[in-house]
Amino acid sequence: MAPTNKALTTFTTPSDLEIAMARVFDAPRELVFDAWTNPRHLPHWLLGPAGWTMPVCEIDLRPGGAWHFMWRQTDGTEMSMRGVYREIVRPERLVSTESWGPDWPETLNTLILTEKDGKTTATVTALYPSKEARDKALQTGMKQGVTASYDRLAELLARGLPTTDSRARA
Repeated sequence: MAPTNKALTTFTTPSDLEIAMARVFDAPRELVFDAWTNPRHLPHWLLGPAGWTMPVCEIDLRPGGAWHFMWRQTDGTEMSMRGVYREIVRPERLVSTESWGPDWPETLNTLILTEKDGKTTATVTALYPSKEARDKALQTGMKQGVTASYDRLAELLARGLPTTDSRARA
């Protein structure tokens, strides 16, 4: 079944310091949580605009555990971000820091997953240290990149996630 909600990623600014990004996925929240937190799945969808790959996807999924993602564009350009998990409530909440490096301030990101009738609403709220930092982020290609990534996630969920190693073993 093809995803039917491609244009439904919403972006709001709930406060002067926040950007909220939301999307409904046609999948139970346990699967959405797995897609969001399993390094086998993220490189298939968290890619932003076309032309990027994710050769580095490291996740230590525990409070205090670090994560690191690195993307590479077809022309060789690389981009990296990292953070630390602060709170993990499977399969409904994930809180972590996010840093794109010295040119950008660290944000605190909160993912909330709510399920109704087999569909999951994923809402990520990024908290910035200032209105200026929030507004600067909004002026980047953030919206297009997030939308493209969420479109890929919807397609991946529609096809079904590959079985994880631990679940594949009897």
